[in-house]
Amino acid sequence: METVRSWLLVAGILSVGFWWCGCSNALADNPAVEMPPMDRGSTFLKIQVNGSRELFKSSVDGRLLVALGRNASPEPRNRIGETGMEADPLLGRDVVNFDGSPVPVGDGAALFPLRELRDLSPGDYWAQAVLLTNRDLRLISAPGNFFSEPTHVKVVPDRPITVDLTLNQKQPEEHLPADTNQLRFIKFRSERLSRFYGRSMYLRAGVVLPQGWTPTGVDRYPFLIIVGGFGSRFDGVQHLMGTESGFRKAWLEEKAPRFVAVHLDGAGPNGDPYQINSDNNGPYGDAVVYELIPFLETTFHGVGTGASRVTTGGSTGGWVSLALQVFYPDEFAGCWSGFPDSPDFRAFQSINLYADRNAYVNRFGFERPSKRDPNGEVEFTVRHECQLENVLGSGNQFTESAGQWGSWNAVYGPRGLDGRPVPAWHPRTGTIDPAVQDHWRKYDLRMILERDWKTLAPRLRGKIHIWVGDSDDYFLDAGARLLETFLRTATPPAEARVEFGPRQRHGWQPRTWNQLLDEMDRAVVKGR
Repeated sequence: METVRSWLLVAGILSVGFWWCGCSNALADNPAVEMPPMDRGSTFLKIQVNGSRELFKSSVDGRLLVALGRNASPEPRNRIGETGMEADPLLGRDVVNFDGSPVPVGDGAALFPLRELRDLSPGDYWAQAVLLTNRDLRLISAPGNFFSEPTHVKVVPDRPITVDLTLNQKQPEEHLPADTNQLRFIKFRSERLSRFYGRSMYLRAGVVLPQGWTPTGVDRYPFLIIVGGFGSRFDGVQHLMGTESGFRKAWLEEKAPRFVAVHLDGAGPNGDPYQINSDNNGPYGDAVVYELIPFLETTFHGVGTGASRVTTGGSTGGWVSLALQVFYPDEFAGCWSGFPDSPDFRAFQSINLYADRNAYVNRFGFERPSKRDPNGEVEFTVRHECQLENVLGSGNQFTESAGQWGSWNAVYGPRGLDGRPVPAWHPRTGTIDPAVQDHWRKYDLRMILERDWKTLAPRLRGKIHIWVGDSDDYFLDAGARLLETFLRTATPPAEARVEFGPRQRHGWQPRTWNQLLDEMDRAVVKGR
């Protein structure tokens, strides 16, 4: 997750009428109770998408999306993924062997946030189509994806409208940002991932060099591995070193500890890969730890030992920084993990994956919240998010949306016989599949620590540092408390630090970058 959710975050809320029918526990847990189809047909709005002959010289497969923006700027495609009932309407369908010939997008397409296209309010819209074809980076703006120009549409009650959209533009090939004196940008071919996917696969990283670093210098530096919020790209180092950044000010101070900082990349074939080995994403963890980091240490004069590396991050980055420390206990000297995604799946946001029967509706028959505002008001629900991801995902499945819930299911879940992630719950009803639970246990960090503490204790003693606000927007404080209970009572002692900020929200940070760098500096082994 990230502090402000990206286009990958998701939604679709039920109407009051459906609520009345679905509020009993029996109905909430009955797989036969489904939402009505997202679009049962529209008689007044017909959308047709074709492709420019100059671009479509051969056929392609992909996910075709049509956004109906309420404003022309920014372009509707750049707002895809916004949540809430006021979000721009979005339609999605798969296309196979698309050669530019017209295809309808409307009747039968997945739809968000409306339940039916005929519910579209009268007014002015700008329609824009996007065809996702990039297999390696599941992003709206990924190289090679196609899109149309925004087309004005005026919706008038009871007046038939036909909208023709032409995919006549293509995202350019990837170009890394230009290096600077202090920033480097790396695209590295991973042998492990290439073998898994059967094609060349690359890891990307942004590097921040310390003051005094030179290509021919003899000094050797510890490494600081940084992981951003959900979907954060490697070029986030540009923001870290922005003019007003607290990180930049701390990094450039004369007495600041000298690290090489590496920002990992949060984009992959199934969304954010979470930098961990998984059935669906492949050996991302091993690729990062045993291929990318050693390469960067050789290139940028790293000390090159586990005792000389630390991890940090927030939200998704909080979980990843903690998970790297847990799964590779000897390869890192400590993790500083802020407001992490749940480390205990008994509190997976508001879901107890092991005890609950439905991911969308709780045992009292009410919709599960996914995000709350400072006053505790529900901003959107789990069902709402997954509804959006069902539109974004191939086969109308949130597991292939590259959104937050889709990425979690791809990382934590098993791989199906069809090669696709197996969902932990039914995409429409939310009914949890008990057969998938055992696979998720492999990524329940509290469970792993508790199960293997006898061997992990001496390797993790004093290395774990976690903080989270106790009013976290996404209810992440609950999972952290369960982990803290174990760490506080573990034998032998964990000597971990878990902090909760009273009335603090997602993104709360109890320490400055100066303080964090000083703590990390005391934890690592330095060398020349």
